Amino acid sequence: MIGALRQRPPWRGGVPASWGEIRAGEIVGPTNGTLVSGEGRARLKGLSTDSRKIAPGDLFLALKGERFDGHGFVKEALRRNAAGVMVQEDWWGRQEEKNKIRNSLLPNQVVIAVEDTLRALGDLAGWWRQQHKARVVAVTGSTGKTTTKEMAAGILGLGGRTLKNHGNLNNLIGLPLTLLQLKEGYKNAVLEMGMNRPGEISRLSEITDPDVGVITNVGMAHLEGVGDLEGVARAKVELVEKISPEGKVVINGDDDRLMKMAGPYQKELVTFGLGSKNTLRASKIQNWGREGVSFDLHYQGESCTVTLKVPGLQNVSNALAAAGVAVCLTEPMEHIVRGLGGFSGLKGRFMVTSLPGGIILVDDTYNANPLSLKTTLESVEAMAKKGGRIIVGLGEMLVLGGATASAHYDAGRWVARLGAHRLLAMGEHAPEMIHGAIDSGMTWSRAGEVKSHAEMAGKILEDMREGDLIFLKGSRKVGLERVVEELRDTVS
Repeated sequence: MIGALRQRPPWRGGVPASWGEIRAGEIVGPTNGTLVSGEGRARLKGLSTDSRKIAPGDLFLALKGERFDGHGFVKEALRRNAAGVMVQEDWWGRQEEKNKIRNSLLPNQVVIAVEDTLRALGDLAGWWRQQHKARVVAVTGSTGKTTTKEMAAGILGLGGRTLKNHGNLNNLIGLPLTLLQLKEGYKNAVLEMGMNRPGEISRLSEITDPDVGVITNVGMAHLEGVGDLEGVARAKVELVEKISPEGKVVINGDDDRLMKMAGPYQKELVTFGLGSKNTLRASKIQNWGREGVSFDLHYQGESCTVTLKVPGLQNVSNALAAAGVAVCLTEPMEHIVRGLGGFSGLKGRFMVTSLPGGIILVDDTYNANPLSLKTTLESVEAMAKKGGRIIVGLGEMLVLGGATASAHYDAGRWVARLGAHRLLAMGEHAPEMIHGAIDSGMTWSRAGEVKSHAEMAGKILEDMREGDLIFLKGSRKVGLERVVEELRDTVS
């Protein structure tokens, strides 16, 4: 049986931290800061890292990055009637800057100086999290983490108000800003955690202090920052290391590398997958093409049928992970079935559109790595109409480090083995994709490189015919959604 969750003591006699009520002096301690100007009783209505979005009464936190420095906008934030600013000690220590700001300050505006504003943002969010009773779920993995986050939030939302991060707010800035939106009335928070290098999942886990952690899988993603698959696994397992002894980890039990690395930490693991030994497993999987997928979900002797409205066999694994979150938080099985059945998909993530002439357009352009590409190509094959052709447009996959050339070569091989009618590849590593396809039997006339979105769209429009399936996928920065838009605008 899965053990009970811990109970957190309420703050200030049961009153949680709340924007509009909290005072500047109360956040000085959690951020290890110093109130260098103004009075600690000043109320803070919110927090922002963007001076353009500052509302009167907000605290402006000046972040400093490799390509930007928010300290250059401190005066602007004060001019917009911010309650005050949080700045770095080394910046405030410059007499010229200090004098400029003091001359701009209104009598009731505050300045809090901290050693590192990014660290202070995370520390504040972590402290804020501890002031609320909401159950926190943290989701990471090489693929499927956003879909799993959305599915889990959909299930938990049936039982109480649930916070989740939006878009790509899953890093050391976006996640704390999301967590700082927690307020009284929220029962849950489901937070996606992304990473580019070792230590980031560890830090995000410290901030979120999750009751339930999820690792969807380990694959070739962000290799530039971690080196190899072993490095990816180690980075993801930082979540297992950091989760509290009372926390639970929902983990892909079919991923041997992941299971081996997670085992030594002796945390409570709730496994999911197709293998018979998993805590949650799927059987009788039925692929209904663009209509979705159904399967039987098994857990502790119980079973139920889950029907997903979204296509793609990869969503079975995502659904199992989300169901794992639900059972850890003792949600009823009916919520799992309803929540998963209500999931309608995400833009750019295997979204299916019907075009005139019985043509199917599959938009998977939000992002790409080798694991997600291989998985989705299997779903594409299952969706193709009998006698219909498959046209594939691929953009390059980024941040793969030393595995870049081989990964793109393999991508071409997979497309050829799929039996695709045509491959159009775009980006610096398009030649490797083309060579992989040719070496696996695709002819030169059917595999080619394109230099622009317009050229890819044009070639697809020239070639496609009734009953074709068009599949588009690439890393976010390649922007293949522009090809999707061109096809929709031209054909519809």
